Amino acid sequence: MLHKISAGVVTKSPDSIRSYLLLMRLDRPTGYVLYLLPGLWAVVLASGQRPNPLAVVVVAVAAVLVRGAACSINDVVDKDVDARVARTVSRPVASGTINVRNALLWAVAQTVVALLVLALANLETVLVLVASYPLIIAYPYMKRFFVWPSAFLALVMSFYVYVGWTAATGSADYPPAAYGLYAGGAFWTLIHDAIYSHQDKEYDRKIGVRSSALLFGGATKAWLSIFAALSVGSVLWAGSQTSIGWAFYLVVAVAGAYLAYLIARVDLDDPKSCWDTFVANTYFGWIVLAAVVVGQFT
Repeated sequence: MLHKISAGVVTKSPDSIRSYLLLMRLDRPTGYVLYLLPGLWAVVLASGQRPNPLAVVVVAVAAVLVRGAACSINDVVDKDVDARVARTVSRPVASGTINVRNALLWAVAQTVVALLVLALANLETVLVLVASYPLIIAYPYMKRFFVWPSAFLALVMSFYVYVGWTAATGSADYPPAAYGLYAGGAFWTLIHDAIYSHQDKEYDRKIGVRSSALLFGGATKAWLSIFAALSVGSVLWAGSQTSIGWAFYLVVAVAGAYLAYLIARVDLDDPKSCWDTFVANTYFGWIVLAAVVVGQFT
């Protein structure tokens, strides 16, 4: 449903702005949902039974903009690489539809608007998001010299936990539960990004780009299983640091079983299977969010 809505917005948009919506990947909502969900876990866990609606809305809107800015920066850095990969050759910067200058201006515009949106919650949240920008800018360069770029991406993606927690509480003095959610989100990122990277592993090997697919090779599923156990365990530990009810643990266990199912079923040599499983990872995040919500009332 969300994919159809996002794709419809892009398809029906005027020609003058469509390329910019494609640059921010508005037609592919999986990325911003994966970025947003740990932030929503934090908003709800920090807020208790009555999450602040304003915090939820601003965190959601800002996630789309921050992810859009990150994609714009990534496409500028990777324009030569993208032009050599079948899946990415049509991206606006790689194809020449948008030049580097305009892509960077678009990234700056999204960044500024995201900060203004979060300021509606509180200024502390703005400062927390600003602290994450150096990580966002540095990530596209990691695959060029760091053997495990997904590990760096995990730090970037899960940072949104702190944005969500601060939006809900107005404080950057985080309790143990926030660190548990951060770890849970980071290990989850290692899973879905590794699966995603298997789509392009043959291109990455030829071009000389680093990825989880090339690092783990035939042992990928074994590593994904370890990360799944650590992700679920971290989320459970986060809940144990609060007064959350028993239903939280039950539903998180369901989320863990679903994640195990995804890992077992994915064919890492089939790009379509990898993409479908990458998209399906969003359901794990939604189940964890449901666990946090129902746990507040049991």
